[in-house]
Amino acid sequence: MQIFQVKSNRRTPTTGSLLLASPLLHDYHFARTVILTVTHSEEESMGLIINKNFRYRLYLNQLIPELAEGPVIPIYKGGPVERNTIFFIHTLADLEGAFDLKNGLYLNGNFEALQAYILEGNPIAEKMRFFAGYAGWGKGQLTDEIAEDSWIVSSPDGKQLLETPANQMWEYCMSELGDPYRLWAKYPLYPSFN
Repeated sequence: MQIFQVKSNRRTPTTGSLLLASPLLHDYHFARTVILTVTHSEEESMGLIINKNFRYRLYLNQLIPELAEGPVIPIYKGGPVERNTIFFIHTLADLEGAFDLKNGLYLNGNFEALQAYILEGNPIAEKMRFFAGYAGWGKGQLTDEIAEDSWIVSSPDGKQLLETPANQMWEYCMSELGDPYRLWAKYPLYPSFN
């Protein structure tokens, strides 16, 4: 008999929706993750983990010499695929080449223009976040994982995602869905330690 049973809401993710890891998902890369969906189709899906830090902090200023004298900008762990690729989400609707995520956020865009924006002293906090790597799924894989109750799909307020500290985001997003998700948000990461 299962006393604590987590069920997915079985919603289909779309561009800009969130995938919230089931509290029972204990995969090294995906436990307690919040993934911002970039694309989802029958053939493949892609998203960015937006609430995980690297074990050893990584900063954009370390990677981009032009930003060495600028403000310190952390890079988060976007996923286990292509960790040598930097992605960024932001609220700069007029940034050339930015991809609209349909939730008040945009993905990437003209990086030289973004560097100029940063070096001019414009606000960064609550306006943008940077990620190394992404999460990807092959044909039908994400749909299967949702059917197996590994993910709960949510429609976020993009601005709120940039305002919420990364280490509080999973619990916050889960609680925002109301009951029974609010209860699941309190489920301990390691129940046997209680």
